[in-house]
Parts: sequence; C-alpha cells; structure tokens
Amino acid sequence: MVTKGIRGAITVEKNTEESIKEATLELLKELVEKNNIDKSKISHAIFTLTDDLNAVFPAKFARLDFGWDKVAMMCYHELDVPNSLKMCLRILIVLNCEESFEPQFVYLKGASHLRK
Repeated sequence: MVTKGIRGAITVEKNTEESIKEATLELLKELVEKNNIDKSKISHAIFTLTDDLNAVFPAKFARLDFGWDKVAMMCYHELDVPNSLKMCLRILIVLNCEESFEPQFVYLKGASHLRK
C-alpha cells in the first residue's frame, strides 16, 4: 500500500459560512465520487483558503456532512501570491491506496483554469 494525494479547488461566491459550506461540499462530493474514496483509507486532509475567505473552517463540513470525524484535518490560509486567484478553496486529500490508483484531480468554477 502507498500514499497518494488528491487535489481539488473551487472558487467561493462570498465570504460567508453558507457560501464556504456550499463550495466545500460541492468539491468534496466531486473528489469522493471521481476517486471512489473510502473514508477509512484517508490518511489526512488539508484545506486552504485565500486571505479573503475566513468566515468558517471548511473541515467542519467534511466532519459533519461526510462523517469524517476520525480523519485528521487542518485548515490554513493559502500563500498570498500577487495576481493569484482570489476567493479560492483548495483541498488535498491524502489517501492510503494501491500503487495502481491514479488520482483524479477536480477543479471547479473559477478554479477550472488552474489545471487544463
């Protein structure tokens, strides 16, 4: 068994708890479905938000809505690089998996141009 990371990003409409929740759940749903993630195989998850998003911790919604109460999770602010994408939530899920597993990254809404 090996450990691999699965990346995803989405833009958030407003700096409110509801908007961050909506974006977090949309991105997590896509990541879980595209990668057939079994929560018992998750090593840990890292959530980052750009400086303009601070209304709530997005890990809260993974814990409450996805049942990830046994998953180690942390939330951070993304490095504020000039001219970078604003209002962006990023997630890195680190998964214990088979060597043959090929992660499917997910980039939604305004974050879709980050990866072609």
